[in-house]
Amino acid sequence: MPPMPKTPNTTPTHRIGIIGGSGLAQALTADTNLTTNPHSLTPDTPFGRPSSPITLATIQNVPVAILQRHGPAHTLNPSAVPYRANIYALKSLGCTHIIASGATGSLREHIHPGDLLIPDQIIDKTHRRPNTFFEHAAVHVELAEPFCPITRRWLLDAAATLPNIEAHTKGTYICMEGPAFSTRAESAMHRAWGGDLIGMTAMPEARLAREAELAYAMICLPTDYDSWKPHNTHRDHADLLTEIIANLNQAAANTLKLIQAALPTAQNLFNQPSPTHTALKLAIWTQKSQIPPKEIKRLETLWGRYFK
Repeated sequence: MPPMPKTPNTTPTHRIGIIGGSGLAQALTADTNLTTNPHSLTPDTPFGRPSSPITLATIQNVPVAILQRHGPAHTLNPSAVPYRANIYALKSLGCTHIIASGATGSLREHIHPGDLLIPDQIIDKTHRRPNTFFEHAAVHVELAEPFCPITRRWLLDAAATLPNIEAHTKGTYICMEGPAFSTRAESAMHRAWGGDLIGMTAMPEARLAREAELAYAMICLPTDYDSWKPHNTHRDHADLLTEIIANLNQAAANTLKLIQAALPTAQNLFNQPSPTHTALKLAIWTQKSQIPPKEIKRLETLWGRYFK
């Protein structure tokens, strides 16, 4: 009897996770000429379920996994987002890279609402959020460059091809706990620290992506000038909110254009090894024989290859 033919392995070598709002997933998968086999699933993880069902698809021949950070209908405030479940779920689905997007306030006059900014640094002011996967071992990842330089460069190269879109090439993102916005004194302090943007979602997301050895970069969407720049006191607050929403919509549309411009060159990204893909190689400081086998198994998706 002849041997049965082997079933080909259809698991992609690379997949890009995309973290954003609900509109981004719908917009990215809307063109059926560019998108194949879109479907959603909600994986369980050791840290619970992710914020939303994850849409798997192939867009412009690139495998992607799209997650709504704040859940369907934006139900989760920044401190309630299950960051560990989100990153773990994307890793378990074969993601090797992540593009995240998020609304921010601008701390600099030249970073205009409606622009885009690809940050290169973070200052973390959060204090209520679990910020590591590894609770039963000492694991210390390098985070001098909190965003993957290879993925940042890829996005910036794509941004350079887009006319009429201002995409700033670097900046420091200050991540605050929220959900209230900064006082004016805090906003002035953040500027004095060297911050360029203020937001509520980059941490612990970026740190967890590093622990998961995922190449993570972020597209920031400035919507206003935060409270350091006084508003016109005679202006109606509802009118001001309308302007902020318009800035967010403009920046979100530009983010979509940027991702669509970058995806056709994804092979260039995949061909360049990222230092983040071996972030755990020297980071596990606990003697491995002393880590409980149950814990090794629980987090096998993250560090299993270092115990073989």
